[in-house]
Amino acid sequence: MGRRHRRGRPVHGILLLDKPSGGSSNHALQRAKRVFNASKAGHTGSLDPLATGMLPICFGEATKLSAFLLDADKGYETTLKLGVTTNSADADGEVLETRPVPSDLSADQFEVVCAGLRGAQLQIPPMVSAIKVDGQRLYKLARLGKEVERKPRPVHIHQLDVLSFGGTSARLAVRCSKGTYIRSLVTDIGEALGCGAHVTQLRRTFVSPFEQRPMVDLETLESLGDAPADVLDNLLLPLDAGLGHLAAVVVSSEGVATFRRGQSPDCRLNQPAADPAPALCRVYDESANLIGLGELTESGEQVAPRRVLQFT
Repeated sequence: MGRRHRRGRPVHGILLLDKPSGGSSNHALQRAKRVFNASKAGHTGSLDPLATGMLPICFGEATKLSAFLLDADKGYETTLKLGVTTNSADADGEVLETRPVPSDLSADQFEVVCAGLRGAQLQIPPMVSAIKVDGQRLYKLARLGKEVERKPRPVHIHQLDVLSFGGTSARLAVRCSKGTYIRSLVTDIGEALGCGAHVTQLRRTFVSPFEQRPMVDLETLESLGDAPADVLDNLLLPLDAGLGHLAAVVVSSEGVATFRRGQSPDCRLNQPAADPAPALCRVYDESANLIGLGELTESGEQVAPRRVLQFT
């Protein structure tokens, strides 16, 4: 059977979308895909419907590289409300319990509790997360009113700053590892204080290594829907924008053909990897075009294909 014909045009690159509140990540993805009239697109890591902020969207061949962005640190700003817990740990859920906030709780005491949650730790994912248990997404079980045991997962809170404290509410800035749930962090803060808490606002400020990169919001993007394709494509980052931590090698024109056949061509190192060195490397042709990801052989003189990009 031949390949199914994809509708839309071939678009390749990464869009740093500023997701609005109130819709799913997939809904935001589909709106952006329509604007670009792109044949293929995917996002790297979901944001809750409540949440706003950076949602990297990969178009075309960038989707083959998206998995290598998921291990990156992320930054958030969140507002929490003390004294109320919900079944989703955020303001979209139903109230489960209301408990009094300690009347003598000070900003300094709140900071001490937050300080205890910095660093490496085990975190229990919320029931409304997308993690699978016995083949089923937790959020689907939660919709059925079911709760199952979740295994704690290792995460790292690199930075947890109290931006403001108002007695029954607070605003935090967080830098954390892959797999960290801000809702679970806020839940842990509330339980440490003995009154419970939930997220009322959440914004992802960055996905590393895109800390300093500007985002494009959907309203602005959709206002460009009638613009020429090159105007839209200028909003995209190149395919290798998030892969700078990997070593880079160059292969000859003959080596490109060999690489695309699934064989290991000769190569030369153009840029060493960051430390610790990942196993994968970026593979370029002699015109500095990314052709895929590979793994250096033991001799370091050849590269074995692991992800091959095809732009036809």
